[in-house]
Amino acid sequence: MSDVTVWYDGACPLCIREIALMRKLDRRKAIRFIDIALPAASCPLDRQLMLDRFHASEDGRLLSGAAAFAAMWRAIPALRPIGLLARVPGVLAILEALYLQFLKIRPHIQKRLKPID
Repeated sequence: MSDVTVWYDGACPLCIREIALMRKLDRRKAIRFIDIALPAASCPLDRQLMLDRFHASEDGRLLSGAAAFAAMWRAIPALRPIGLLARVPGVLAILEALYLQFLKIRPHIQKRLKPID
């Protein structure tokens, strides 16, 4: 089992929903989730850089974007096949291209979501 840490934006309604789902699926508690919107949270990189793009570490290796999502998925049994698929040559590049397109529309999605209490 890999050692996975995920850094997320706890001030982002979209991120909160996604991480809540990942926590629910992570029944074995294999992932350490860190809310970097909290000033006291430790960040391995510049905080704004980490807020702008999804980051995770897997076995001590810092990853971002689609690679970070794939690492998180590999730690969750139900999503592990998708995470393993990302290791097939060319697949991660496609996922990264999709992630970059998502980043363009993310602010519009965030504006439409109401904060979770």
